[in-house]
Amino acid sequence: MLTKIKNFFIVLLLVLVISQFLRPEKNEGSYDSITAFEEATLVSSEVKTILENNCYDCHTNTTRYPLHTEISPISHWMAYHIEEGKEHFNISKWELYTDEEKDHKFEEFIEEVKMKKMPLKEYTWIHGELSSEDREKLINWAKEARTRAKEKPVDSLLVKESDTIVVDSVKVDSIK
Repeated sequence: MLTKIKNFFIVLLLVLVISQFLRPEKNEGSYDSITAFEEATLVSSEVKTILENNCYDCHTNTTRYPLHTEISPISHWMAYHIEEGKEHFNISKWELYTDEEKDHKFEEFIEEVKMKKMPLKEYTWIHGELSSEDREKLINWAKEARTRAKEKPVDSLLVKESDTIVVDSVKVDSIK
């Protein structure tokens, strides 16, 4: 019986050592796409800090990896959560969403934050809970951004006649 337990732990140790060499791909993209989102949705510096600390790691193409995520199987678990988060809402792809999709993303964002489903409990174990004050700031910002998006002026989409320049020139030779 003792040898079976010993063999089990040896196999387990080997699996853990080998898994350290099988690393998931890291989520390390450009911050440019995040900047585009922040400009489009008029993110204040206060809300930006909250988003950076609680949302961007799993919902953008750029993740800050704490040291503990370098250890397998935690690295694989983290990669799975990032993939899932980006599948539901990827801030880095904000410009690719249609207006209807953006509205729906904000609707879901507001609901998830309000119901305390986001950030995930697993994330808050290390990073801490989102305070009710920060939660309220995020919800208010998202509601305002959603309202602004719906109130796009229709005339900004139309081409004004004064903006169009037509050059009509005809060369006429004089007749002698």
